Amino acid sequence: MIFKEKKPIHLILESLFDTYSKRVPDVKKITSALIESKIINHQNDIINDHIAFRTMGVKNLGIKSLEKIFLHHGYVKRDFYSFENKKLNAYWYSHSDKNMPRIFISELRVDELSKETTEIIYKYTNQVTTDPVDKLDLNSYSEVINFLSKPLWNLPTVDDYNNLLKESEYASWVIYNRYYLNHYTISVHELSKNYMIKVFADYIDGHETFDEKASFSIERIGGPKLLRKYRKANLIDEFTKNNIIDGIIADHWKSLEHLKNNKKKYCFIHGSTKERLKYVIRFSFDFR
Repeated sequence: MIFKEKKPIHLILESLFDTYSKRVPDVKKITSALIESKIINHQNDIINDHIAFRTMGVKNLGIKSLEKIFLHHGYVKRDFYSFENKKLNAYWYSHSDKNMPRIFISELRVDELSKETTEIIYKYTNQVTTDPVDKLDLNSYSEVINFLSKPLWNLPTVDDYNNLLKESEYASWVIYNRYYLNHYTISVHELSKNYMIKVFADYIDGHETFDEKASFSIERIGGPKLLRKYRKANLIDEFTKNNIIDGIIADHWKSLEHLKNNKKKYCFIHGSTKERLKYVIRFSFDFR
């Protein structure tokens, strides 16, 4: 992620990506694979769709704290999301400048967790006694990057981490990683400028507005979620039989597990389960 302009926000985003690339070796694997497949000519051809941060919904932290950085630099707060099963709230943020990634910030509703889990979380987050973002010069990209890279509380013990993991993977991740960038994503539709793209996507209300403006073909799959993934896999397999396909890009390893073709696959993966790791090894690519 490299920008021609070098305003503080551009430097912040570039630095975040640089740190992420160093900590996640698969980024270089993915870039090399995309270049070798002639999907892109250079890493600079990649447009970032969004970057995501995880936070704790507690005093002095959470969305209200972290969002100040991005609102200060021209981002606008958009839709609210609630993920009831995971006990999360979230917002996404957009910027008016071209090719600026969207920002996605979520927070864990800590007080809805069990007493044992809540006590472990507060043992660490109570070490933050004031809003840390208020102390920053938000125009100084070095201060912002240092904040996003440094620990906010002590490293958790193994026992605390594992106890959190039993109830919430999200909680264990944040307590261990603090506010380190959770993931970034490639804007696949931007690749259509260099490549013919066919998209198989879930049906959503109002999709026509987006689909009509897209520079690629989109086929929507409806029906119950449980059956939808099998229908989608069958449609993709059938499409690969009748067309010349150089590769398949999926947003999650679960989107690949039911495919029965031998085409090269690139997987954007969430989560850290053993099942997920099987697909990382099998396909050799893990981005997002």
